[in-house]
Amino acid sequence: MGILNQMVKYSARLLNRTFAALADPTRRRILANLAEGERCVTDLARPHRMSLPAVSKHLRVLEKAGLIRRHRDGRVHRLKLDAAPMQQAQQWIEEYRRFWEERFDRLDEYLRELQSQRRAH
Repeated sequence: MGILNQMVKYSARLLNRTFAALADPTRRRILANLAEGERCVTDLARPHRMSLPAVSKHLRVLEKAGLIRRHRDGRVHRLKLDAAPMQQAQQWIEEYRRFWEERFDRLDEYLRELQSQRRAH
């Protein structure tokens, strides 16, 4: 149960926003484009064959999750990736991975013990 007590150090709101933002394939592609470097909104919209307002909605979700940062250069909005929320989500997932690995190791140990008891009888 120790792992569940450790989970309180994570912001549920931040994790919810991060996972919700990452759940959409268009937003994941936008993040992949931004991983290559800063982009303007029109550059991000081009490969998705959708209107600028539709792309802007996706960008607002990513901004709300803290996954991208925006700054204006005159009339041009430039965006860049901020991977910090993904790092927190990865750490959260890692804690659960360790939790389950420990459980599976215990199960494996128990099953080996049962097998050796059967061989002894």
